[in-house]
Amino acid sequence: MNKKILIVAAHPDDEVLGCFGTVAKLIQEGYEAYTLILGEGKTSRDEKRVVENKKEEIKLLNLEIKKANDIIGIKKCFVYDFPDNRFDSVDILDIVKVISKIKNDIQPDIIFTHYENDLNIDHQITYKAVLTATRPMIDETVKEIYSFEILSSTEWNYPLSYNPDVFFDIENTINLKIDAMKEYKSELCEYPHPRSLKGITLNAEYQGMRVGKRYVEAFKSIRVLK
Repeated sequence: MNKKILIVAAHPDDEVLGCFGTVAKLIQEGYEAYTLILGEGKTSRDEKRVVENKKEEIKLLNLEIKKANDIIGIKKCFVYDFPDNRFDSVDILDIVKVISKIKNDIQPDIIFTHYENDLNIDHQITYKAVLTATRPMIDETVKEIYSFEILSSTEWNYPLSYNPDVFFDIENTINLKIDAMKEYKSELCEYPHPRSLKGITLNAEYQGMRVGKRYVEAFKSIRVLK
């Protein structure tokens, strides 16, 4: 049976920024991959959260999610509507229950998710919720959990503390990561903003340089059971 991957991301495009080069590579090797996006990704940009005012933008973003995930062969994408950059206004149990439901349905072997010390509060809470939903009980299917970095969040938290210890060579799949990010037209920024196509490429080159490769995605291992 093929191994299964679940990406648990707080916002649309986090999945691409965090691990799409690696997941694309693993899909090519025969893995089956799914994406869970917890937040709606738009309403934090207004003074007050009014979902009605963002219906068209959210609809467009949902189309971008599908197109981006289709590019690397994600089998299914689950999208929820927790309030953008306001996960701390929600009972964490509600987030845990969503992750637990999807995890129990898919029974993944591997989870990729956020780093615990990102600047973004939603990323922090997602990380905690993932750990709660994957407590190491005897029947837990998840054997590997990795935290990824998100440009314009991980490196913006001071003092810097992201010390990756797992590196995936994505020289043959960085083009798929870039193509997927191009689908997020409503989220892309212009360089020198980190969340730009050039920023993504430069970061992959930097992480690659650290381990003698051209393009790399770097992760912090949280739990690895062999």
